[in-house]
Amino acid sequence: MPNKSICALALMAAALAVHAAEPPVVALTPAQMKWSAQGGLALPGMEQALLIGAPDKPGPYTVRLKFPAGFKLAPHIHTDSREITILSGSWYTGYGEKADPAGLKKLPAGSFYTEPAGVAHYVEVREPTVIQVSGTGPSGRKFIEAAPGE
Repeated sequence: MPNKSICALALMAAALAVHAAEPPVVALTPAQMKWSAQGGLALPGMEQALLIGAPDKPGPYTVRLKFPAGFKLAPHIHTDSREITILSGSWYTGYGEKADPAGLKKLPAGSFYTEPAGVAHYVEVREPTVIQVSGTGPSGRKFIEAAPGE
């Protein structure tokens, strides 16, 4: 009998842990989203609005990122897998450890793509663009080549 009790307690503890990790209910209008030049994914020249969770903490997160025309991200990797939706503008992305303009794919508003953990990719923004990024933190970014200004 003690084994059944231990199993039941273990299952209850697991269920509580899963429930505790669930994100809270969130309903935001665009006017309620707080944009900042500071944040877990923001680099100089871009803005971030944290919607749920936090990229630098364990657990799921979703952020929106605004990029100005002319913004480029050198080849880099992330520690977590991400899913990205282009909300406005056009996003140019390519995969590989060297930035190659011929390897860029144009993703217009409404497009979706992934950034698997540890897969090198690079970005070019030619017009003001907003994307939404979801992943599971803690997140991080490591440049393969030195980023401009680094």
